[in-house]
Amino acid sequence: MDPAMHPAAHLAALRRADARFADAAAEAVLAAGWGAAVPGCPGWTLADLVRHVGEVQHFWAWVVRGRVASPEGYAAPARRPDDELLAWAAGRSAELETVLAAADPAEPVWTWAPRRDVAFVLRRQCHEVVVHTADVEQVLGDLRPVPTDVGLDGLDEWLEVMVPAALPDGPPPGAHPVVLHAIDAGAERTLFAGSRPQPVATLRGTAGDLLLACWRRVPLEVLTVDGDGLQAAAMLAAVDLS
Repeated sequence: MDPAMHPAAHLAALRRADARFADAAAEAVLAAGWGAAVPGCPGWTLADLVRHVGEVQHFWAWVVRGRVASPEGYAAPARRPDDELLAWAAGRSAELETVLAAADPAEPVWTWAPRRDVAFVLRRQCHEVVVHTADVEQVLGDLRPVPTDVGLDGLDEWLEVMVPAALPDGPPPGAHPVVLHAIDAGAERTLFAGSRPQPVATLRGTAGDLLLACWRRVPLEVLTVDGDGLQAAAMLAAVDLS
C-alpha cells in the first residue's frame, strides 16, 4: 500500500512534530523536572526520552547524509548532561530536517526494513516523533490530538511496517482480526486480516487515538469497542515492539 502522505507531507509533519516535541519537553522540564517518569515508556525518565529522540535523529541524519549501505562505522554522539539536552536535541532535529530536505526520497539508503530508501526514513522518523510527542505531553497531563492525516498514515505504517517487523512469520497462533475504524477519516483498517472469517472486535476512534492505542500509549477505553475488548487488547499486545 502506498503511504497516505507523500514524502513532502512527511517532512512537513516531521517539522511540526519536532517543534511540538521541543515545546512540550521544555514545559515538562519546568513543570516536573528531568527525572519525571514517562507513562508511555515504562522505566524511562524525561531525560531518557529527550536523549533517545536526539540520538535516533542523529543516527538517521548520518545514514541519509552519507547515503550509507550499512550502519557499520556509525559513531554515537557523546552523552550530554541533562541541562544541555534541550538545546542538543533541538540541534539534532534541525540537522535531520535539513538532511532530509536535501535528499531525493527515492535515493537508496540503509534501513532495518525491506524498503531501503530516503522515503522510508522520512515516514518512519515522522511517526517516531509523533508518538514520542504524545509521550512527553503525557508527562504534562496534556495529550493533544494527532492530526487526522498523520494519524491515518501512522496507523498504516504501523500495520505495514511495524507489525511485520514484530511478527515476521505472520499472525501468531490463535490470532483474530481486529477492525480499526477511524471516525475522522471515514476509513477502516484491519489487524490480522484474513486470520479468521470474522473480526473479534471493531475499535472506533480518531485516527490519532487508534494510532496511539496501537503503540500502547493510550488504553482501549479512549476508543469505542464493539465486540470482545479483552481479545482485541490481546491482539494489539501480540505486536511486541519492545
